[in-house]
This record gives sequence, C-alpha cells and structure tokens, in this order.
Amino acid sequence: MDDSQQILIYAAPCLLAALTQWNDHLKSERRLAANTLEAYERDLRQFCHHLTDYLGHPPRKSDFADLKPLHMRGYLSRRREAGNGARTLARDLAGIRSFVRFLERRGEASSAGLIAMRAPRQPATLPKPVSAEEAVRLISQDQQVNTETWIAARDAAIMTLLYGCGLRISECLGLTADDFQISDPANPLVRATSLRILGKGGKTRLAPLLAIVGQAVEDYIRRCPYLLPRNEKLFRGARGGPVQPAVIQRAMRLMRGALGLPATVTPHAMRHSFATHLLGNGGDLRTIQELLGHASLSTTQKYTAVDTDALLETWNTAHPRA
Repeated sequence: MDDSQQILIYAAPCLLAALTQWNDHLKSERRLAANTLEAYERDLRQFCHHLTDYLGHPPRKSDFADLKPLHMRGYLSRRREAGNGARTLARDLAGIRSFVRFLERRGEASSAGLIAMRAPRQPATLPKPVSAEEAVRLISQDQQVNTETWIAARDAAIMTLLYGCGLRISECLGLTADDFQISDPANPLVRATSLRILGKGGKTRLAPLLAIVGQAVEDYIRRCPYLLPRNEKLFRGARGGPVQPAVIQRAMRLMRGALGLPATVTPHAMRHSFATHLLGNGGDLRTIQELLGHASLSTTQKYTAVDTDALLETWNTAHPRA
C-alpha cells in the first residue's frame, strides 16, 4: 500500500485533495528533493492518524483551518513518547506548517496557532570526520570487502568520489558518464577536469575532478560487466540495475569492522572529511560552501568547530601575541 492510499484511509476526500495539490506545489514550484517530499508526506500521514484518534473521525480540511497549539503539543508529546528525537519532531512541525501555510495562501486556513509553537530545541551536533590516513584506506580497492573484482572497483570508485568531491551518497549514485565534463570524448575519464553534480532541490554545481578520482571511476568502468550508456546511472548493482544506497552503507559497515574503525565512519562521514580536511589545509569557507552545494554559509560554518587543532595552529602561527 502506497502513501496516498494510506492517507485516503485517514483523511476525508476534501483533505486528501488538498494534500495532493500541496504535494504537487512542493514538487513543481518549490522543487523540493524527493527525500524531503517523502518525509513531508509521511509526517502529514502520521498527523492525520493522530487527529483521527483525537477527533474520533478522519480529519477534514476544515480541521486544519485553525489548528491550536494544544493540538500540536499533544501530537509532539505522542511522537516523543514513541522515541522520536528533537530533529524528527522539528521536521514534523515544519511539514505541518508548510501544509497549513499552503491552505492559508488560498484563504482556507490560519497559521497563527502554529506560529505560536516553538520548534523543539535541537541538540548541538558536529560532524565526525575520518582522519586523512583512514580516508586513504577506505578508498583503496585492496581494502574493499567484496571479493568480486568489478564490485570492489565500483565501491572504491564510490568511496573516492565521496571523499574526493565531497558528494552526498545520493548525488554520487545519481551520476552518469555524461556528468564527467570531458572536453574530448576520445579521452578517458581520468582526463576530465570537472564533475557536474545534481544536488538537493534539483540544483546543479560543478566540482573539480582530481586525477585519482577519474582513475578510480575509469577502472570501475573498464571492469564492469554491464553496458553503461552515457546518459544512464553509472554505478550498477550485482544484477545490473542502479546500485542502492543501502548496498554502499552495508559495504562501509563491513569495511570499518575489518579495519577496526568506529561506527561514526559512514559514507556521509567521507563528505564531512572532504570539507574538514580542506578547511584544515587552508581552504576558505565560501569555496567549501560552493563545493558542498550548501545554500547557506551557516551550514558550512559548522566545520569551523570540527577542526579545532588546525584553527589553533593557524592562530598560533598568525596572531602577533601568540
């Protein structure tokens, strides 16, 4: 049963129609990422479940017209008791606010009650990068856990892209051969100098491509037993379809176990390491922001709290009173 069918059970037809229109608005006008759309739909479905229990009937569009803080506090309390953390609760509130504001713009609701609600306080968390030495081991083809040569080459290429270009795993697995900006198609990927990346919200950015990254990708292409059309996803699973994130996450779990690395070593930690190591070696935040595809510099600034040793070394070297 898909999400729309489940919403139909717990929402009156008038509300279901509004939810469909809201989803179309987020997809076509706001151009939100697929993962964000899925999360918002799930959040609204869960809230509809709660309202069904609270009201005694599937909620109608009119039930969203003037939501009170009391409704939201009861829902967030229920979600907290189910073991959900502050980040999940804040996203729940964001999804409901988005839908109510959509209705408000059409003159069908008021968001005053939701504006009065404060989002749950977020815990202060920092990314946990791997060391440069650990990163080198993780991108090595010899360290990959799969004994099939072409799959080991695939995993090594993916790890190299995550660390060498600072990609999200979804960005990496969405790459095609055409995304490697090759001036001369007769030249191998190792000659490419930049990589076109489709990031969050459908935004495209270019990233410099190191020769070692091109070599790893070219080695995978040479070993891959499947035909790889230039405009289709480059990285393939064992049966020839596009490789799924869970496959790479599992490979990383096995590899960090074999190498004795902590549980914080994940595919996303490679992206954190890319940014942290650049900062530690003199990279500026604006450049790192562009390379990571962050919409806001404040998102990139969290890395200044990670590489404390490098910052202290810079202070000791540059400050006249150090």
